[in-house]
Amino acid sequence: MGRLVLNHSSNIEGLIPILQKLALNINIKTITPAVISRVKGRSSKLIIRISVKTINGYKAIARKGKTAQEVFISTDLSKDQLKQIIDIYNRN
Repeated sequence: MGRLVLNHSSNIEGLIPILQKLALNINIKTITPAVISRVKGRSSKLIIRISVKTINGYKAIARKGKTAQEVFISTDLSKDQLKQIIDIYNRN
């Protein structure tokens, strides 16, 4: 079971409940939401997608509306395994 690091006072609406469920996975060590930014495109609902590999896991991007937020996930899972887990929560 992983831990969710909440060091920002603001997050994309609806992101924290999804990350809390994701942190329950035994293979995830830590999840850290990071920088929030404005983007040109528009996403109608909250979507999380894996962006790049980091030293100890992956960086993901959470998008909703014109807002995007980086999320760092520390895990030993492969990119495909992590994507399958995230896709379960993207459908809900």
